[in-house]
Parts: sequence; C-alpha cells; structure tokens
Amino acid sequence: MGRGLLVFFHGGGWVVGDLNTHDALCRAIAADAGIRVLSVDYRLAPEAPAPTAAEDAIAAFTWAVEHAEDLGVDPDLIAVGGDSAGGNLAAVVAQQTVWRGLPHPALQVLLYPAVDLVARRPSRDLFSEGFILSENDIIWYRDHYTPDPTLRPDPIVSPIRAKNLTGLPPTYLTTAGFDPLRDEGLEYAEALRSAGNRLTHVPHPTLCHGYANLLTIPGKIREAHTHLTNHLRSALY
Repeated sequence: MGRGLLVFFHGGGWVVGDLNTHDALCRAIAADAGIRVLSVDYRLAPEAPAPTAAEDAIAAFTWAVEHAEDLGVDPDLIAVGGDSAGGNLAAVVAQQTVWRGLPHPALQVLLYPAVDLVARRPSRDLFSEGFILSENDIIWYRDHYTPDPTLRPDPIVSPIRAKNLTGLPPTYLTTAGFDPLRDEGLEYAEALRSAGNRLTHVPHPTLCHGYANLLTIPGKIREAHTHLTNHLRSALY
C-alpha cells in the first residue's frame, strides 16, 4: 500500500447516493491503485442545499491533510475525486483551496463531472432519455441542490464559470460518449488546458453516464477503471 490518499465524493446529483452506493467502487480503486480511499458522507439536498455539500467537501479534504499522519498517508499525496455530482465537488475543492489559500490537492479526479448548472449544451438533447441520467433527472437534481437560481452561476456550484482557472492541481478528467453531461465535461477540459493546467483527458466514446459504478460489466468499463487506477498509482503511490 502506497502513501497516497484519494478523498472521494460520491455522485447522485447532490440529492441521493451515499457511502454504500459507492463502496464497491471505492474499494476497487483502493485495491487496484494501491492507495487509500476516504469516502465522504457529505450532507445532501434538499435538506442541505448548496453550497453545503461544497463546503463539506472542502472541510473533508482539509481535515484529511491535517490528519495525514493519523491516516498513514503523505499530506503531499492527497487527491480529490468523484463521479458526476461528486466530480463537481472535487472540481470545486480544487478551485476553492487555491483561492482560499488552503492546502491544494495533489490531483483532481473528475469522472464525467457536472460542472455547469446554468447553460445547456447539445449532448443534453442528444442523450436526454435512455442513458441512465435523463434530462428530467438533471433538472430535478439541480432544483433540489440550488433552489435559489441566483446561486447557479457561482463557481462554488458551477466550477466551469470561474473567471480564472490558472494554478489548479493536475487533473484526470473522463467523459462518456453517451452522456448528457459530455459536452460540459469536454468544455471544462479545454478550459483547464487553455489556462495552462496539467490535464489528462480520457474520453470513453462507447460508455454512458455512471459507468464507473458498473464494474461487474467486462470490456470497456473494466478498461476505463484500469486506466484510472494506473494513473492514480503513478501519481500517488
């Protein structure tokens, strides 16, 4: 076991999902990457609307850095990551820790992240039904997480809308070909690259939203998982 740690935020639209829904994924990442994984039980909407989940995520990461010795990890090898809404939270942590002068993640892992709660892109229409995450789901999650629409352009919930993306941690970002969130992920990848950040963008053109939690299916999903864990091992072990 290496000295690296991934602080992981589960997906579920900031409304559903918990430690149990992503336990198998986190265990597989830990075993295959040879690192520790700290799965975060952040507060969910609608009882805890934005930016509660974001602030919980920031607090969890900073706690992990402060308690690195207790966790048996190197404080300089602590990454943040998550899938979908969890990817959103990881991106927010990476930005906010830089802007607030807090310790920075060694890496941000964004698996098909939701990064914009305002704009609508073509992939939302192309894959609005039949691909696990529907258009109705997206709107339902958004409305529960941000009942106040004036908060949606804020980078604390829409990290793609940050005015300055320079100086962020290295990024591992995946997009899925059959995903309504595909285009915002692609756009965020390009924005990170254009701002001079180190970026590994891994498109999975044949996969759909939520593939990371479907590890029992062989083929491309397993290949995607192996690529991720190899990258984590290289970066954090």
